[in-house]
Amino acid sequence: MELFPAAVFNPPKAPGVRTARAPIAGGATERLPFTVRRVETEADLLKAVRIRHAAYARHVPDFARSLAQPEAADYEADTIVLLAESKLDGTPIGSTRIRTNLYRPLGVEESIVLPDWLQGKRLVEATRLGIDEGRVGRMVKIALIKACFMYCEDNGIDYSVATGRPPVDKQYDQLMFVDVFPELGLVPLRHVGNIPHRIMAFEIATFQQRWAEARHPMLNFFFNTHHPDIDIGPAVPSSPALPQRPLPPATRPRVELAFA
Repeated sequence: MELFPAAVFNPPKAPGVRTARAPIAGGATERLPFTVRRVETEADLLKAVRIRHAAYARHVPDFARSLAQPEAADYEADTIVLLAESKLDGTPIGSTRIRTNLYRPLGVEESIVLPDWLQGKRLVEATRLGIDEGRVGRMVKIALIKACFMYCEDNGIDYSVATGRPPVDKQYDQLMFVDVFPELGLVPLRHVGNIPHRIMAFEIATFQQRWAEARHPMLNFFFNTHHPDIDIGPAVPSSPALPQRPLPPATRPRVELAFA
């Protein structure tokens, strides 16, 4: 079983960075019937790809054919893949991929230029979310989303950018993401097979405050409960200020309004 290069999936620990979260003072500790962890081996990645492909095949079978094998993005240094596995037998039951803009634009930026309020910010984009259809599927999804937000907090991310096709976009509404382009509606995106998606964003710094004010039903799960079965590993090494990387005009396609 060959390990990926450490710089890709297991970056060196930065000074003062913890690799595991301490129990929350005054909060509960909850064990899950599955684990969520960072992919570190080829075997891990193939498990993630298997659940990813099966999930997409149920909803967008034509696009799913391109996901039967690992993608180049799975191996990039600014990317991690998360894998959820059943404790009972190690079966893969969920996966997602997190990519930052620390070294290159996000995937969504292949199709559209983000507005000024997101320029020069530390961003992540979570893609390729795939969940098993079993009865724990909803809990697995929420745990993977919590893992993504843990990653954002640990790595000083300003905004999480998400793209959702109807009806998946309603789940981002429930998480209190906001539309990046409310006037455009759905935008065809190259990195998801030109399928029209809403582009949405979530500010990390005000996450807990906004959820508390809204009395969000998942507030306790995210902020007042320690889940030792969710382990995203160490933070990425610190990096200098983000460079300005405008795309060349030729690669900025005209955005056309699309409807489902």
